[in-house]
Amino acid sequence: MFLCRSEGGTLPAKINWFGIAGSIAVLLLICISAYFPWWQLVVGENLVKANVSPIYTNFDFIGSSFTIPLLLALNISSVILMTVGGIALLIYSFKPLASYSRRLLSFGYKKPLYSLVLFVVCLVAITLVVKSVWDLNVPLTGSVQTTLPSEMTQGATVSVLMVASFQWPFLLAIAAAGLCIAARFYDKKIATSQPT
Repeated sequence: MFLCRSEGGTLPAKINWFGIAGSIAVLLLICISAYFPWWQLVVGENLVKANVSPIYTNFDFIGSSFTIPLLLALNISSVILMTVGGIALLIYSFKPLASYSRRLLSFGYKKPLYSLVLFVVCLVAITLVVKSVWDLNVPLTGSVQTTLPSEMTQGATVSVLMVASFQWPFLLAIAAAGLCIAARFYDKKIATSQPT
């Protein structure tokens, strides 16, 4: 138990443990997501591979890896926002009763949740757009045998296997968002237990 000195005695220090765990999970998630995707799509036998996460997105076409500059810019902004949010939440967690702490909490706890929700919404939207424009059934999870449109294959009938799955960093993102939300709820308990 942490103790803090107060005019002639010691009092238990107020620390938001959920905030500490959430901020560490967010910072760990950023490091891990640079190397492991949240969602992966493989077309054929590694003919095309998409490794997607809000932190780093790249594509592999017949062994050549590339990224799209707009996605790279979005990834960089996501890294910056999540890093600053994780650090703000960590600072708040050690000093939850300070005058600036509520603003840090309000800023920090939302970032992993927003990132997670926007990631899933964009992923679903992209698969729906691909389905409506090119009539390709791209799965979110699982595998699908699909026939490429004849416009793409110059009239030939080509069937490929598409395998998609959420990877373990996606589960870590869910856990980090949950811990950050728990830190927000635990803040109410800290605030009500504060002596007047």
